[in-house]
Order: sequence, then C-alpha cells, then structure tokens
Amino acid sequence: MTHAPTTDQHPLQSSSNVPAVALGSSSFCTVAETPGEVSDDCADVVEKWLALSFTWSGKSFPLDIADSDRIFDLKVVLFSMTDVPPERQKILGLVKGKLPPDDERIGNLGLVSGKKFTLVGTPQGRELKDPNQMELLSDVVNDLDVDFTANPAAAESHKNDQRNIRKIREATEKLKINLIHPLREGKRLLVLDIDYTILDTKPLTSGALPPAECARPRLHEFLTAIYPFYDICIWSQTSWIWIETKLIELGMLGGSQSYQISFVLDKTPMFTVFSQRDGKSYSHHVKPLRIIWNHFPQFNGKNTIHVDDLGRNFALNPKQGLKISAFKDAHTPRAMADRELDDLARYLLHIATIDDMQTLNHKDWKRIVRALPPH
Repeated sequence: MTHAPTTDQHPLQSSSNVPAVALGSSSFCTVAETPGEVSDDCADVVEKWLALSFTWSGKSFPLDIADSDRIFDLKVVLFSMTDVPPERQKILGLVKGKLPPDDERIGNLGLVSGKKFTLVGTPQGRELKDPNQMELLSDVVNDLDVDFTANPAAAESHKNDQRNIRKIREATEKLKINLIHPLREGKRLLVLDIDYTILDTKPLTSGALPPAECARPRLHEFLTAIYPFYDICIWSQTSWIWIETKLIELGMLGGSQSYQISFVLDKTPMFTVFSQRDGKSYSHHVKPLRIIWNHFPQFNGKNTIHVDDLGRNFALNPKQGLKISAFKDAHTPRAMADRELDDLARYLLHIATIDDMQTLNHKDWKRIVRALPPH
C-alpha cells in the first residue's frame, strides 16, 4: 500500500500526481514477459482487505490494508497519514505483546475488519513527509546484496507475491513516462543504473572532483557503441533533481552526443521487498521491469537487459539482470584504468541479435567476452 507524494513536476520527469485507483483494483492487467504468454499477474486473484481504525492525538482514522501487506507497509501508511515517522511510531493494541518485525505479513496477525488500535508518536515537519524518505539512498550505498540467479525459488516467490503484483499494478497506473527521445522500432531496451554503475557518486555530490572525472571511463563511447541496437532508459534510485543534475553534468542530456536517452525513471515506481541473506530477513528496493513493459508492450523479457551494480534490484526480473562491478574511488589510477564499459559494450553487441535474451545467463557475461575474438 503506497501513498505517492505530490511533487512539482519537471518537463522530463515521470509524473505520479495522477488520480490513483483503488488499491484493490484489478483494472490494469499486466502484460506477459514474452508475447503469447499468459502472465500470472493477470489471474483473477482477489486479495483480502481489512478495514481497521486507529486513534492518534485524540482523533480516529480509518485505514484499509491487505492481508498480503507487511508491517512495513502499515508503518508507511501511518507515516503518510500522521507525519509520525516509523522510528517514532508506537503501535498499541494491534496484537498482543510486541509488534512483529517489518517483514511480517498482515495476514499472519489474525486480524479482522473493525479492529482498532492506537498510534503514539510525535510527528515531524511536513517538509519531510515523503514516505520514500524512510528508505531512500541507504540502498544505494548499502553493501548487502543478494544474487537471485543463484536462488530461483526466492525470485519466483517475489514474482508471485500478491503484494508485489499489486504494487506493480499501482506503480504502473500512477506513473506517466515522458519520452525524451522517441522509441525506435525493432530496438532492444537497455535499462541502466547511474550511481556506482556509470558514475562514482560520492566525489560528484561532494564537489571533490569535476563531473567528467567522476564518470566511469569511456562512458560516452559505450553508449555510442550500443545505441544502434538499444533504446536507453536510465533508472536511478534517487530523486529527480539529482538525476537531472547528474545526467546534464555528465553530458548525457542536452549535449551533442551520438546517442539519445529515451526516457528516465526515478525512485517513484520502486518499492520495498523482503529478502533473505545468510538466513536473515532484510528489506531493499527493487526495479520491476514489468512497469516499463506495461507502458511499452514492444519491450518484454526477451528483448530487455538491466545493468546495475546491485543484484538485489533484479529480484523481480533476475533473467534480465546483468550485475556490473561498482565504480568507486574515481581519482585513483585503478579506477582511471577501468575498462568495464568496453567489455560490457562488446557483450551487448554480441547478444544484440539473439531472439530471446532470456535464454542467456548474464552472470557469465565476462567469461563470454573473454572468449570473443580480438576486435
């Protein structure tokens, strides 16, 4: 359950301030990953919803939540309704004893409609109301990662989770993608991360280095090489003001490059899932490609590749994910000698004519590049 904040929209940015549909709606049936398939997302699955109420600061509030939601989602909704951030929330009377951890499903609590509880907590200023701020940016630099290609069962669990299916539907309905450059017929789609994938973010945001020296070596050569075969989407887990600044300072937008960025996505369509690492549960964001496919049906699992330095972003689409090594310490000789993008360009060109890229294991991309004849 999400409550998207209303923000001033930049001409290039995706808009989320359109009328939201009822969260239980199935009016938007998501497309299959490949043409001719029937998507699990289109099944007529009816979620169970609970009508709860809570009191806070002497007032009563209604709250609807699904069985498939988590304690985490409940806290996010309470934050959006009261300005009380999750770390300050005391939820009393919802369950007996201590409140379960954030990853616990609401359906496991044995609640019934009409249940009442009390929220205790001091609100923060309205200027910090964005629920996404409770988890922004921490994922960008968090070293914990998960390889979902090594655990197909976990990836399948995420894909079939009714909460995740609903969140994809909600994000699809709320998102308006404004094309910067027209999509071209017959091209593949490259979804490309920014932070620590093509850019050492730390010295750029601190001003320690000029923008050109923060870019991963041969960035523009890489994009120029693959552009004849791939339309390019930039998807970054940051806010619009930062994405626009980075792309302009890097010369990727508004310049005279031999490639074009088709569209850009920020953190807005992303949502949190709960994964296991070393036997412990932890939360992280995901970039669900199906949101893009719902908007542009010419793209699907066969012709999309997602390059990122964080494998956990592939949780819902592990077959499309290619993990690249993180680019850091841009000022060092080792970083300046980095040629990861040259190798990545060779790989993307090598697979550009393959009919179904889902048949590939992108985890082997470096081994495949090493086996290619010298160019």
